[in-house]
Amino acid sequence: MDASRRRTLGALAGLALMRKARAAQAMHARAIPGSGERLPVIGIGTWQTFDVGGDAAARAALQEVLRAFFAGGGRMVDSSPMYGSSESVVGDLCQALGICEPLFMASKIYTRGREEGVRGMQRSIERMRAGSMDLMQVHNLLEVETHTPALREWKAAKRVRYIGITHYAASAYADIERLLRTRQYDFVQINYSLGEPESEKRLLPLAQELGVAVIANRPFAEGAMFRRVRGKALPAWAAELGVASWAQYFLKWIVSHPAVTCAIPGTGKPEHMVDNLKAGFGPLPDAAQRRAMSQYYDKL
Repeated sequence: MDASRRRTLGALAGLALMRKARAAQAMHARAIPGSGERLPVIGIGTWQTFDVGGDAAARAALQEVLRAFFAGGGRMVDSSPMYGSSESVVGDLCQALGICEPLFMASKIYTRGREEGVRGMQRSIERMRAGSMDLMQVHNLLEVETHTPALREWKAAKRVRYIGITHYAASAYADIERLLRTRQYDFVQINYSLGEPESEKRLLPLAQELGVAVIANRPFAEGAMFRRVRGKALPAWAAELGVASWAQYFLKWIVSHPAVTCAIPGTGKPEHMVDNLKAGFGPLPDAAQRRAMSQYYDKL
């Protein structure tokens, strides 16, 4: 049996155990402030990992990722036209699995000009087989003043359910804060992790104050956090939180912040998907435990 096959079978075995656990306990979920609708705290991002075009073998592996994601209680799938073929791959695979409708589909506008932005939104809906998009965001604030009126019109017409803005770098925080204070957006997507915690100083409290849902991107700082802990042991007390891997450690810290609605780690491996989802189950760290987690990581 080749290594890939063994990993997939191992992931499916882990998924079977997770299903048993779910009979007694569902994944933690947070309410979207503007509506009260609840979202499971672990979603999935599709940057790079889902940009596989027509590669049949890669698509087969990603189909197992989405199968594990959905069966394990995940719902938010975040994509963008900037991510190459990712939107189309998501749509094709979700249709094959019959899970397009119950998923919470999110994509973005990443173009210049109002008319091209409108055409881009329609393309994203078609590619992701979304019917109507659950969440449409302005990617990296590109021409945000141009696209926001169109987003508001589409929301009023029920062509999208929620609207938001995104960025991935602390250098944009001042602009994001200014835009959030206009009270036009339901969601903000920003980088937040133990490796990049800066948004908790001002943006997360502001989002909480204004009733804006928060999606945490770059939860592993593009892999830099795993490189930092390579060969290092988890603290013994991590077991008290049900943490059995560094991925779970990192994700539990993120989603335990009361302002965070959902984190969106990306992966192309079913076994990693199962591991990520486990962070959404069991106890979440309180404020003191979060400080201890941060201090332990900072000393490594």
